[in-house]
Amino acid sequence: MITFPKPDVEQFLRTFSIADFAVSPDEKHLVFSTNLSGKYNLWGMDLPNSFPYPLTSIDQSCQGLIYDKKSRFIIAGFDQDGNENTQFYGVPLNGGTMKDIVNHENTRNFMPKLSNDSKKLYYTTSRGNPSFLNSYCLDLESGQERLVLKGKDTATYLFGFSPDEETLLYYKHFANTYTLLYAKKGNEDILLTPPTEKQHTVNDGVFVSDSMIYLLTDYDSDFTYLASYNLETNKFCKVKELENESFTAITYSKENQLLYITSQKGVEDQLYEINLQNENWRNISVPCSVINKLEVAASGTLYLFGMSATKPHNIYKNTGDEWVSLTKYTVPGVDSDELVEPDIITYPSFDGREIESLFFRAKKENDNGEVIFWPHGGPQAAERKFFRASFQFFLNNGYSIFAPNFRGSTGYGLEFMKMVEGDWGNGPRLDNVAGLDWLIDQGHAQKGNILLMGGSFGGYMALLLHGRHADYFKAVVDIFGPSNLFSFINSVPEDWKPVMDQWVGNPEKDKEKLIEFSPITYLEFMIKPMLVIQGANDPRVVKEESDQIVQALKDKGRDVDYMLLENEGHGFSKKENEIAVYQKILSFLKRFTAVTEKV
Repeated sequence: MITFPKPDVEQFLRTFSIADFAVSPDEKHLVFSTNLSGKYNLWGMDLPNSFPYPLTSIDQSCQGLIYDKKSRFIIAGFDQDGNENTQFYGVPLNGGTMKDIVNHENTRNFMPKLSNDSKKLYYTTSRGNPSFLNSYCLDLESGQERLVLKGKDTATYLFGFSPDEETLLYYKHFANTYTLLYAKKGNEDILLTPPTEKQHTVNDGVFVSDSMIYLLTDYDSDFTYLASYNLETNKFCKVKELENESFTAITYSKENQLLYITSQKGVEDQLYEINLQNENWRNISVPCSVINKLEVAASGTLYLFGMSATKPHNIYKNTGDEWVSLTKYTVPGVDSDELVEPDIITYPSFDGREIESLFFRAKKENDNGEVIFWPHGGPQAAERKFFRASFQFFLNNGYSIFAPNFRGSTGYGLEFMKMVEGDWGNGPRLDNVAGLDWLIDQGHAQKGNILLMGGSFGGYMALLLHGRHADYFKAVVDIFGPSNLFSFINSVPEDWKPVMDQWVGNPEKDKEKLIEFSPITYLEFMIKPMLVIQGANDPRVVKEESDQIVQALKDKGRDVDYMLLENEGHGFSKKENEIAVYQKILSFLKRFTAVTEKV
């Protein structure tokens, strides 16, 4: 009998990911963006076969992926090494040479949409209006384009159009907790939620006829629900809401007169179907905990892209009551029973508010007694039951992980989400401190012996917690986190700047608060060893954010290591970089691990 050694821990990082997918209207073809070759490219499947083949060799992640309405070609957006300056290209169904469709240097392009006859491409762009954005309609045959929507006041995005293409749907993004949806017909702009001074959001919207729109909003509510707006009567109507759930996405099946609603409830998603003819509502079981995207074919077949804490990204097809996995992504060479499902726990914060958290506990045979405290990014996002190869990698190495959904997180209502705005460094920080105290009080960790790691806002929080509560930790990892809120506000993309006053603060009016909330204010107290990781092309948290704090700490003679990735942005799009980063982090953490690995 042959026996095999335990899988190398690097196997966990060999897990491949999917970033987006689309299905052709005739359901003969499926395209998805995946790093199957180690770098992101488009791959295709000729349905019903599920063997993939490469369509591009551009080695870049995709932002925006749609089929021609007659299944003849694909429109795809690509940036360059994470710089988020997305340009749009035409891609043949079977791959090959791509054709430039929208390509303007140093511009950001968003949300491509084809007309019903596929002769025109609608899109939103930073070109000519970098702060507020413009939207154009490009004639794909003549190359001529016309301005259809000029943004003003804040970033304005073209969202869709009516079946007759006479009415445009667009939204204005004043803040993550304040987005308004409008219909534009001729020179008339119609607000689709009742006028109010109370901020609210509209997450999604679809035309089901030339005059009827269904939308997802939390107008006059804490959680997002399904509503409708009739353009003929100008009537807004609440259709369906569920207690403590926020509806996040809506998909319409014209042929079957069905709406599909994705709903977020804490750390997991639900999927619902509503019949517009009889208003019947039913819950549909799904094969994953988190739904990234849903497409509905004319036949009524559902295609879903999702994942769970122990299941990597996969694309599923449903033709009845059974889901079939079209992709077979797993952790290569690792049995599912070696992966860790998180416990869902709650703990009281400083003001008595309950904070939900995911607690991944290393399996007994691997446990080295160490705990990584992980504040998530966003901050208006959440740690959920989705797959992180890095988490399973650290868990297999013996490190347990505690990931709280502090105030500001999504999935707990608009009021909770707004609590981080203008308060980056106070309430959320104290929620995290309460989580640290819970770990200590429950006997899971000892004060001064906790490892701290986070990315993006989580990197910011890691820096701030280090500077203000260093006595809890023995080592800190910051992955592209803002270090100075003044320079951060000044350096974000132009279309982000209109929201910064509400989201973070105003450098003049809120000067004292921003000083208090900036990690770089607390350099004197950052005394624990640190590892800082940064993508050189990051447009959200620019390289200078990491440069300045690393240099300042080095000037003070502190133990700080800096890993700069020249060909990455705000994340890791290249597998060799992802592996190198987490191997570097593991090597760093092992310097402070009390128990050595079992031989």
